[in-house]
This record gives sequence, structure tokens and C-alpha cells, in this order.
Amino acid sequence: MSLVVEQSPTRDDRSFLGQPRALSNVFGVEMWERFSFYGMQGILLLYLYYSAADGGLGIPQSTAAGIVGAYGGGVYLSTILGAWVADRLLGSERVLFYSAIVIAVGHVALATLPGLGGVATGLILIAVGSGGLKANATSVVGALYAKDDPRLDAGFSLFYLGINLGAFFGPVLTGLLQTTLGLHYGFGLAAVGMAIGLVQYSFGRKRLPAIVHEVPNPLPASRYAGYLWGATLAVALIVVLVLLDVITASGLVTIVIALTLVATVSYFVVILRSRQISAVERKRVYAFMPLFVASAAFWSLSQQQFTVVTIYTDERLNRDMFGWELPVSWVQSINPVFIILLSGVFAALWTRWGSRQPSTPVKFALGTGVMGAAFLMFLPFVDGGANSTPLAAMIAILFVLTVAELLIGPVGLAVTTRLAPEPFKTQMVALFFLSIALGTAVSGWLAEWYTSVSETVYFSVIGGVAIVLGLLLALIARPILRLMNGVR
Repeated sequence: MSLVVEQSPTRDDRSFLGQPRALSNVFGVEMWERFSFYGMQGILLLYLYYSAADGGLGIPQSTAAGIVGAYGGGVYLSTILGAWVADRLLGSERVLFYSAIVIAVGHVALATLPGLGGVATGLILIAVGSGGLKANATSVVGALYAKDDPRLDAGFSLFYLGINLGAFFGPVLTGLLQTTLGLHYGFGLAAVGMAIGLVQYSFGRKRLPAIVHEVPNPLPASRYAGYLWGATLAVALIVVLVLLDVITASGLVTIVIALTLVATVSYFVVILRSRQISAVERKRVYAFMPLFVASAAFWSLSQQQFTVVTIYTDERLNRDMFGWELPVSWVQSINPVFIILLSGVFAALWTRWGSRQPSTPVKFALGTGVMGAAFLMFLPFVDGGANSTPLAAMIAILFVLTVAELLIGPVGLAVTTRLAPEPFKTQMVALFFLSIALGTAVSGWLAEWYTSVSETVYFSVIGGVAIVLGLLLALIARPILRLMNGVR
């Protein structure tokens, strides 16, 4: 398939809200991918633990939460595969496009295949495809700007806006179909959304600059066979372990956490030992390490919107609105609403402040501490009766959570593209997503703990630990900034 590309960079283009026009195309495919992703995930936990009479699979609640956490972690864990293929074989843009196709097929499988077989097939395809799309969409956005372009954080904030437009409409519409027609209709709508995103992106590919099609570190043809055999043996090993019941649904989240930790350590070792990076780039990778830890801690709390907060919403939140019960998944759209409203505010704030804005380590410290405060806000309502927590309280908690997210989410993506060594551009983005993988998987494990302890203990410990981590990061912000060597 031939592909016409621009031969000159578009970094000086300002035709999309002051940003490069090509940003609108990546904005669109990411928006629709998030529509399908969050729309499906908004009802996934309910599908797993609802009884068969309610259209679900009847899996125990703690196991179901662990599966959702493991799946979410698997999505971000698979970014390392998508990034490796981009950096060594195909380039970021092609991997992005092919990943979108895999995601669409996965949503179709989840919507049409019954039982656990449909769940397994659909989630594996969606996880692999989403991992490839996420790392490479971020890399493509970063390639639209020069490293010293002051529009970068604002551009990523707009990109984040697209993500959250999809994250808002997905759970709202799939939740509406789930409560009126059934769970599989909700999954079907997610499939339609991904198909729309794939079509719009295919028409706009030609507007992307040539740099996104380059393969930064091509794999020699002589090594293809070895990697192919290795991948085949890995898949075969997984199949055998599943058949022998070594890999089970209840233990899946622990396996994902272990794999993520191994992948993280391996990635840092490979990058730091590479002879292709300079001394300055190596220092920047060291600076990235505490930011990685803070990001993992943050996302272990934030991703509980799909585990602990979903269970809490189903059982403890008063969802009555003038005699009509709000669908459980709609609460997951509150956070995206606030992000939509506040993304422009934060983008304008960073742009207005310019070089006077807080450094990235300080933003991370603030975000981690604020997230801890959000979890402490559950304490006045803990251990109450069924459907006793006011909806207004949940809205306030999710507002604080959103402020924390905007201090870490888009900022983390932006700083990763700045700190990335040239030979590992996309793989460094994948390393950032490994922090989300770890946090998301841990959120599933924490949800299992939530079902076994009192809510007072749970929210006090989780919130308190996050605040302490934020304070520690603030104390070492200046040494981190020195290692970043000119990157703020």
C-alpha cells in the first residue's frame, strides 16, 4: 500500500487552534479509540460480576476487579511491544494505523462472542492494539514539535482533551444501552466508535510529516528469524500455562504486576547501557526514574475509577435523580467532563506562564499529593448503608482527582518526549506507559484489598501514602531538575 506523506516538517504550522494541523488527525483517532476503550471498560466490571439473570457472567467481585485491573495493566504493558515494532521495524505511524485495526476487531469479538471465550479474545486483541496505538500516537504528537517549542505542553493538553471527549461520551452511551437493551449492545457501540476513528484517521494520514514514518533504529534482517521464534515460543508457553491452570483469572493481576516490573527494570537497563546515547541523555533517563515511580503511584489511585469506584458507585452511591437511577458507568464520565472543562484552562495557564511555570517534578509532586487528598475525601461517608453517599460528594472527589490528573497526565507525556534519547524515542514513551501499566494493575490488586477491609482503613492508608510520596518528591525536585539538564 502506497502512502503519500509530506516531505517537510509541519512544526511551524498553527492552523489547528494554534497547533500543527496534523494534531487534529491524531486527536481524532485517539478520541474515538478512547470512546471505545472507556465505553467498553465502563460496563466491563459489571458484565463480569453481574449474575447471569442480569446478563453477566457471575464471577466473584474481587476476582472480577482483579481481571479488570490486569486487563488495564496489560493495555499499557503492551505499549512496549508497539514501541519496539515502531522503533525497529515499521515506524510510529504504521504501527498506529495497524493497531487501530486490531482494536476494532477486538471490540467486534467482545460484542459478538458469548461467555468467557468472547471476553478473553476481545480483551487480548484490544489490549495489544491499544498498547500499540497509545505509545505511537503520543510519539507522533511529540514529532510535530521541536523540543524547545513552548507550545508542546499546550499541544499535549489539547491531545488530552480529545482523549477525554471520548472518555466522556463512551461510558455515557454504552451505559445507556446497557441499561436499556443489554450489555452486549453497549459493547457493540464501542466497536462502532472504533470503526469511525479508524476511517477518519485513514483519510488524514497524508497530512503527517515524513519523520513519523522513519524507523529510528532498524532491526537487521539477519535477526528477524530469531525474534520470530522467540515470539512463537512465548505465545506457546502462555497457552501451556493457561491449560495447566498456572495462569488463572484470580492470579492474573499478580502476573501482570510481576511482568511489568520485569519489563520496567529491563527497559531502564537496556537504555542506560546503550552506547548510542550521550552522557546528557543518560542523565535525563536517571531523572525520569523518580517521575516513573510517582506516575505509577498516581495511576494506581486514578485507575480505581474502574475498580473500587465502580463497586462503590454500584453499592454505596445514591444515584437517584428525580426518580430515575443513574447508570453506574455514567459516574466514570464525570472525570472526563472536568478534564474537558479544565484542559484549556491548564493549557492557557502553562502557555501564559511560559518559563515561569512550575517545573515538571514540582507538578508531579503536587499531582500525587492532591490525588491522596481526593481519596481522603471519602472518609466522611465510609461504612455507611447502601446507596447512602450523596452524588454531590462523588462529584467533588472526582473534581479534585481531575486537578491531580492534569498535573501529571499530559505533563508526563510531554516530558517523556523531551527526556527521550534519540534512538529510543517511542520506546521511552512506552516506558512512561509502563508506569501506567503498573499503576493500573496495582489498582486491581488494591480493589481486592478494598473488598476485605473496612473503608476507613482503606481510604486512610491509600490517601495518606500518596500525600507522603508527594512530599518526598517535592523534597528532591531540584536534584531531579539538575539531572534533566535544561528540560523543565
